[in-house]
Amino acid sequence: MTEVYKVKRAQNFNIEVDIPGSKSVTNRALILAALAEGEVVLKNVLFSDDTEYMVAALQKLGNEVEVDRSSKVIKVKGNQDRDFGTQELFVGNAGTAMRFLASYVSLGKGDVTLTGIERMKNRPIKDLVEVLRTLGVEIEYLEKDGYPPILIKANGMRGGKVIIDASKSSQYLSSVLLSAPYAQNEIEISIEKGLVSVPYVKITETMMNDFGVEIENIENKVFRIKEGKYKRPEYIVEGDCSSASYFFAAAAIGKGQVRLNNVKLDCMQGDIELVKILEKMGLDIIEAAENHITVKCDKELTGITVDMHHISDVAQTLSVVALFAKGKTEIKNVYNMRIKETDRISAVCNEIKKIGGEVEEYEDGLTIIPKNLEDYNTDVDIDTYDDHRMAMSFTLAGLRIEGINILDPGCVSKTFPNFFDEFEKIYK
Repeated sequence: MTEVYKVKRAQNFNIEVDIPGSKSVTNRALILAALAEGEVVLKNVLFSDDTEYMVAALQKLGNEVEVDRSSKVIKVKGNQDRDFGTQELFVGNAGTAMRFLASYVSLGKGDVTLTGIERMKNRPIKDLVEVLRTLGVEIEYLEKDGYPPILIKANGMRGGKVIIDASKSSQYLSSVLLSAPYAQNEIEISIEKGLVSVPYVKITETMMNDFGVEIENIENKVFRIKEGKYKRPEYIVEGDCSSASYFFAAAAIGKGQVRLNNVKLDCMQGDIELVKILEKMGLDIIEAAENHITVKCDKELTGITVDMHHISDVAQTLSVVALFAKGKTEIKNVYNMRIKETDRISAVCNEIKKIGGEVEEYEDGLTIIPKNLEDYNTDVDIDTYDDHRMAMSFTLAGLRIEGINILDPGCVSKTFPNFFDEFEKIYK
């Protein structure tokens, strides 16, 4: 990939885009398959930085993982002994890998270090570590208290009743839920301070059920994991609705028509809600089928006020769309954006200002006040902060603003390696 991607303006296009498998679903499926009895064949998996880190880690931990990238298939036969020995697992900046592996490793035996790049070492993990310690797992911080790298001296997960603060990340809860059926005793989890990103917990619940284990969920406040073991011969990974968001938004900004394959409105991913938000702003859903959605836009967009507490991964996408709407757009209750791959609230505000847009930044959100198109700056280099979502979101701005240049475009490999190949269809 070149060091800079130069976006060209385009409107009134009509394209068909293939959306890759979901990163969130793929990494959950890999953990479930590694724990399951017998071989599990995973289909339509996403091969990206985050999922490759998970595959490599599971292989180092003794699982048989057979990869066929051309057919998007992974066959997993789990290490039922889970005797890990001494290992160091490097997961880059993959939050799901870091957090899900922490609980998975805790089920076995051995001394396992989990580490990553410098940004990962500034992403909090204390709330998960405290829960695992309560469940009888010995864990040490190797550098800074509350943050990776961590050393897990695994000797099985005891189980019992625990309280978890999932107000910063739902991945802490999902991590424990995924591994809970293999604890020595039943686990009951009570939620303290509320639960962020509820749709991602729903994905975890649904997938655990698909693999044969039921969860009792009492109003997202108490979770009880019933007895059972994972078993499933085959699992098909849904298309990634976060990745689809950029092309829903492209249609809205560029007054185009886009058919997105491998996504559907009734999927289990919460980020599909963005298309419904865009519909309120002026986008039309002209077809919603079993395995594709077609959208188009031929009217002026209007600003919106929206609480994106549970779908903050698509808040950056909406922020860029808002630059081209009539009236301001307020994005509320997304404080957890600050502890993602970068401080996404500050990063979005920085780059909007660089374009010449008007934006107000708050601790838990932002307001975008659009200008006339001719009042935006041209020939602007967009910093991406090693954050795939910054790169993909701000590429959209270049459909209407001359000379938007995306720095370090290769960072999209984290979740959507062929994003720019699909985006280039707009110009053909």
